[in-house]
This record gives sequence, C-alpha cells and structure tokens, in this order.
Amino acid sequence: MDLELSGKIAVVTGTSVGLGREIAKVLAAEGARTLVVARRANLLTTLQDEIERAGGARPVALPLDLHTPDAPARIRDAALSAYGRVDILINNAGGSRPIPWDSPDAAWDESFSINFTAVRRTTQALLLGMIERRWGRILCVTGSAEPSGVNAAVAAKAGVHAWAKGLSREIGRNGITINCLSPGRVHSEQIDQRLHPTPESQAEFARNIPLGYFGDPSDVAFLAAFLCSPKARYITGERIHVDGGLHRAV
Repeated sequence: MDLELSGKIAVVTGTSVGLGREIAKVLAAEGARTLVVARRANLLTTLQDEIERAGGARPVALPLDLHTPDAPARIRDAALSAYGRVDILINNAGGSRPIPWDSPDAAWDESFSINFTAVRRTTQALLLGMIERRWGRILCVTGSAEPSGVNAAVAAKAGVHAWAKGLSREIGRNGITINCLSPGRVHSEQIDQRLHPTPESQAEFARNIPLGYFGDPSDVAFLAAFLCSPKARYITGERIHVDGGLHRAV
C-alpha cells in the first residue's frame, strides 16, 4: 500500500532511541522528509546516517531539550527554514516518572512540563500553519492508563489524552487529525534498561501479555506512519493501544 507520504514534511521529537527513532526511519522510508529532535546530538547524527544509507532523504537534526522555554519556536523556525512547512507532528518525547504519592510539587511540575506542556506548546507552535493549508497530522505517543502505582507521567499523559480529544473537535474541519498511541511493553531504552533490565524480568512480565511477548519499536512505527497518512483521514480523537492485548479497560 502506498501511504502517500512522499514529500510530506514531518517533525518527530524524542528521536535519540526507541520509538521516536523508529518512527522517523519508517516515515523517511515512506518518502517523508523529516526534522528530528532530541537532546543527544551524537545519536541524531547516527540517525541521519542510518536514514540516508537506507535511501531516505537525510533529516535535518535539531539537538534540543524540550524543557527549554523557546523550544517550540525553535522547532517551528528550524522546520520552516529547512522545508517551508510542517505537515506531520509526532509528539514522542517524554518519559516515565514513578514517584512517591507525597512527592513535592517540583517533581510533579517536572513531569507535566515534559509529558504534557511540551506536547501542547509544540503542537500550538505548528498548528496554525496546518490550519492555513487545511491539512495536517498530529500524533502523540503516550502510555498506559492503568498504572501499577503513582506515576506522574501517567497523570500527565492522561491529560494529553483529554486535551487531544478536545482539540480533535476543533481542528477536524480544517483537514487535521490528532490521535494518541499508547504503547505497552515495547523494547526501548526505558523498558529494557529501567523497567525490565533482565531476560528473566521480561519473560515473567510477558506472561501478562495475551500475545506472550514484548513488542518492537516497528510495531508502533508502522501504525504511526499509517495514522500520519492521507489514508487515515477518517480517524481522529482516538487513543489506540499497541500492547499485545495487555490493557483490560474497554
């Protein structure tokens, strides 16, 4: 299937490793031109090289911490300078923040800053151009809504789910969709090094997954590419789980 992404311009955040990196590679393989954003400049360089070696257009790399107050404006300006527009935004940057229930405000504020506020501000910085051109795709990579304990990131990303649903109601008539992807246990730096750092830990948790195994970043990236394509024109305001059947809520 031709996803009709050739020539589309995509901004992808959180592309050092894992899901964001794989999404950028799949979009490039489908013909999109990309601006890749992450804190670790050396990993952005290797991503540029990988995409170019695979036959895709070399991405523009922007080493940037999304905590920086002017980050959304810098992303917008870099994309417009390089490509003249943005068609697709992948809000992938973020991270898990398990904390004690009585943590101080600073811990909560830090998590909401990266997991909710940065998503909202980056979207707002790029949305006007999409509205003017009457076409756009926004995808937010979030997470589980069934936490095993107090996790500030889960609370922040629940806010993203509600915000994205509301925004979908306001921008749909401009030809713009916004959706959320909720990955389960997908091999990534966070999963493999922090949550389940041993084969034994992964095997034990995999018993809870109906499909019986952890996913790969490509399992998320292929769906992301479809949702960013013209083929997915009638899907918006959704939160789609990519978790092997792990979640139980209906």
